[in-house]
Amino acid sequence: MYSKAGRDIGRCYVLIGPDEKEGYVWVADGEVRTIARPKRKNSRHLVYRGEDLESLAVKLIEGKQVFDTEIRSALRAYGNEGR
Repeated sequence: MYSKAGRDIGRCYVLIGPDEKEGYVWVADGEVRTIARPKRKNSRHLVYRGEDLESLAVKLIEGKQVFDTEIRSALRAYGNEGR
């Protein structure tokens, strides 16, 4: 997912999960926004580009621990290094 609005425009994120407030989600990039401190983002301000990070998705769904290094390397593998 890419940010299409805000100060972080163009930055690539991994969707961590939904927020309790409708229309918002939690995202992380493993660098500036870590798993321990994800960013709450309006879902209308994100663009899904079709990249599925299956290994991370499975771990998140199963409730297993995901490390910031895994997120960074997964985003780097797709050539998405943020800004």
